[in-house]
Amino acid sequence: MTALISGSIAFDTIMVFRDRFKNHVLPEQVHILNVAFLVDELRREYGGCAGNIAYNLGLLNERGLPLATVGKDFGSYSQWMKDWGVPQDYVRRFDDQYCAQAYITTDLDDNQITAFHPGAMNMAHKVAVPTNEHAKIGIVAPNGRDGMLAHAEQFADAGIPFIFDPGQGLPMFNGAELLEFVNKATYMAVNDYESRMVQERTGLGMEELAKRLDALIVTRGAQGSDIFVDGEAVHVDAVEPEDILDPTGCGDAYRAGLLYGLINNLDWKTTGQIASLMGSIKIARAGTQNHHFTLDQFRGLYRKAFGSDF
Repeated sequence: MTALISGSIAFDTIMVFRDRFKNHVLPEQVHILNVAFLVDELRREYGGCAGNIAYNLGLLNERGLPLATVGKDFGSYSQWMKDWGVPQDYVRRFDDQYCAQAYITTDLDDNQITAFHPGAMNMAHKVAVPTNEHAKIGIVAPNGRDGMLAHAEQFADAGIPFIFDPGQGLPMFNGAELLEFVNKATYMAVNDYESRMVQERTGLGMEELAKRLDALIVTRGAQGSDIFVDGEAVHVDAVEPEDILDPTGCGDAYRAGLLYGLINNLDWKTTGQIASLMGSIKIARAGTQNHHFTLDQFRGLYRKAFGSDF
């Protein structure tokens, strides 16, 4: 089955500073800040929410169609997507732009300084939600502001159920706009911090928000996740990872698990457990698309974690 994935396609340039920022930034001099960090480790990873979610869904043998815009530097990423069978039917290229770019410097305390350039992502509204793909589910993940607004409206108009996943795009919207997303969406997925932010901006508590949706999913890191559905909360334990190397992209892997469960009409407990396992696998690898497995291998890991099949 097909899932339509509205979201960003981006390059993540990750640098590691083998010291602590606090040793080089003088608090009393921040008004004239001029500092350079020598980084001896640098990785350029393929990322962006649409790219990550589609990649993870493909590992589960389902078809995710990214609805995204990219720039003139998309070539190597395009080849990567081809190599991993990620469709590019609704990926539109703008040759006067660069792909979205995140430049992330991390120190030994896991503090991060990030510079983000949206680039072609701001043109996401130029890609319309297709109505000829017989899609069972969609998701509106972080993307250009206009693209997120347009795709939510188009999903609703087409009668395609979708997950609203505001993520790092949440600060772009005021309370009225967030409430409009909630009213159009079928499901919403947020982390604990984002859930508090949505409540603060909309003036609605968790119970009221959940009543407006078929399900409200809140992830809580190592504390697992809670799925609010039919007036109840289904708790899903986090799966202990084999290692903790890089949390970047765990939320996208989790959302791919949600899409898999919805595509296959699984119950919410099973769906949440699949999503939890996806996040656990991802965190044990550096980068957002460097973990690989077959569906049979995943089923084996699921049986080990939960003592059952799906």
